[in-house]
Amino acid sequence: MDKLKIAKILAELREQNNKSREQVSVDLHISYSAISAYETGERIPRDELKIKIAKYYKKKVEDIFFS
Repeated sequence: MDKLKIAKILAELREQNNKSREQVSVDLHISYSAISAYETGERIPRDELKIKIAKYYKKKVEDIFFS
C-alpha cells in the first residue's frame, strides 16, 4: 500500500478517536516524532508496531496497512 494512504488512515483513526499525537505516542510507548513520521508518510511502522497500532484502534492490521 502507498505510504500516503497509510498516513491518511492513521491520522484519520487518531482524529476519530479524539487523540493527540502526544497521547498516542504515550499510549503506544513510541516517540512523538515516530507518530508524526507515520502520519505524514515519511515512514511506515515495523510489523510488530503495526500489530500494536491495529489493536490500539481496534482494527485489523490488513484494514490499516494493506487495504
